Formats: sequence, C-alpha cells, structure tokens
Amino acid sequence: MRVALVLLAVLVAATAGAALALGWLGDDDDPPAARAPTTVTTTRTAARAPAVPALCRKLDEAVTGRVQDPALNELSGLVASRTRPGLLYSHEDSGAGPQVWALRTDGSVAGGWTVPGAEAVDWEDMATGPAPSGGGAVLYLGDIGDNAAARPYVDVYRVPEPVFGSGVTAPAERLRLRYPDGPRDAETLLVDPRRGTLVIVAKALTGARAYSVPASAFPGESTLRRGPEIDVALATAGDVSADGRTIAVRGYTSLAVWRRRGDEALTTTLRREPCSPPTALFEGQGEALALNRNGTIARTVAEGSPAVLRRYRAAR
Repeated sequence: MRVALVLLAVLVAATAGAALALGWLGDDDDPPAARAPTTVTTTRTAARAPAVPALCRKLDEAVTGRVQDPALNELSGLVASRTRPGLLYSHEDSGAGPQVWALRTDGSVAGGWTVPGAEAVDWEDMATGPAPSGGGAVLYLGDIGDNAAARPYVDVYRVPEPVFGSGVTAPAERLRLRYPDGPRDAETLLVDPRRGTLVIVAKALTGARAYSVPASAFPGESTLRRGPEIDVALATAGDVSADGRTIAVRGYTSLAVWRRRGDEALTTTLRREPCSPPTALFEGQGEALALNRNGTIARTVAEGSPAVLRRYRAAR
C-alpha cells in the first residue's frame, strides 16, 4: 500500500509539472479541451455548487496586454478558442473587411484571416461552439449592427476555427435573419453550446430584447423568434461559457450574469433576473466579452489604439 501511495504521488507531481511547463495551469485555469477531465454531476456535487456565479462577486481586474497593431483599433467581438488554450479570436467593427484575428492574452497578434463568402456591413459580435459535424469548433460572426434600425435583414456567418498559416478561412455559411417586429440595432450574439440555438440581444437604452433562432435554420434564411426583455442598458456584447452553464451580457459599464438550470433554453434563463458584480466596468468603449470554459473568468478588449485587454475574475 505504501509503495502504491508513493507511486501515485510521483505520478501526480509529474503531471502537474508537465502542465505547468506547457502553460496549461495558467491565467485561465483551463486545460486543453482534449485533456479536459470528464465531469460527472451528482447530487452531492450539485449541492456544493456556489449559489452566486463567480462573476457576480467582487471582481479583480487586471490588464493582461495591449494590442500593438495600430490597424486593430475598433475591436468589437471576442471569444476564447475552444481548441487552442490561451488564444482569443476577435474582429473589427463597421468599416473593416470580413476578417478574423487571433490574439494572445498579452495583446500580441497570432494570426489573421479573410473570410470568403462573407460581407462585413457592421460586424458587432462573435460567438463559438462545437462543430455541427461533431468534431472541432466553429466561429459565428454577427453582422447584426444597425444604428439606423433600417436594415431589412441581418446576417450571421459560420466558419470552422481557422488553420494557422493559411490567411483564409473555409468558405462561410450564411444565415440571413429578419426580426418579427421590424429592424433592430444589436451588438450581442449568443450561441448555446448544447442546443446550437442562436440568440441576438437588441441594443436599447431600456428594455433590451432577446430574439432566437434554432440551429437547424443554418444555413439559409429565417425569421427570429421574439423573446424576453432583458434589463441591460445598451447591451454591447455577450457570451455563453463552453460548459453551457453561465450566460453573461455586458453594457458599456455593466455586467449581467445568469446561471442556467440544466438544459433549459437560453431564452428561458434570460427571463430570470440576472445578478451583477458590485463594481462597474470602466474601460471606455467596451464592446467585447469572452468567458472561459466554466464561466469564472471574463475577458474584454476596448476599442482604441492600443486596444487594452482585461481579465476579470472573483477576488481571492
């Protein structure tokens, strides 16, 4: 027995050392997706789950980097890669072409790609999720901005996570969407990692509203389904954690967070009152938000040059 315990301790230490050497146990506390442990939910572990989401507690804010490329001065969307730990994808706001950028958390640019088959009228947010085929991950690009509330339709594009060194993504699939109650300006795109449902949150001073469309509508054309009002003033971005349990929507200075119950629809979760951290987000023109795998860390990037990357997590 004693020999077995010693061998187990050596194995644990070696595993931790390897993880540290490869940078897995770092800023995000997220191991690579391929090595993520299988989670078994039991009544006991469910009872120990915190009643308040981590991002609704007092938050520590840290500037992790600045994007030194002066051309990237109006970054609007942000998501964490599902296949490459420590990597973030982003895009520019209106006026830029259909391009996606990969950023490290220190602000250095890891890559850039043009998206064939896509237009960029006013890209405002992006999301990520598992590939419909069951392997890898895809990016969703929301061409959903409409300051004048005059566009007859908006578009969401879907592409696989790009291959480094190619400079071009796979051809984009397009979903053309219409609102059931007239055009809306929107800057928030959510994708359910469990169901694949897309949710767009319209931007409004008061009474922001969620609209949804099932995953089966992609690609093609569809009419969004009118959903609940959300108490977030001027919603500028949002995200769903990869485990599907945490939903967050931000305004320029606010953050609203929901804890999902089981596999309920995102719009069902959004009908409930969110919680918020006790401090506001003060970062200028903040129009981007990315959650880590389990919704305990939020990352943002503000428009400007150099664009500032920030990390928020519960104070320790």
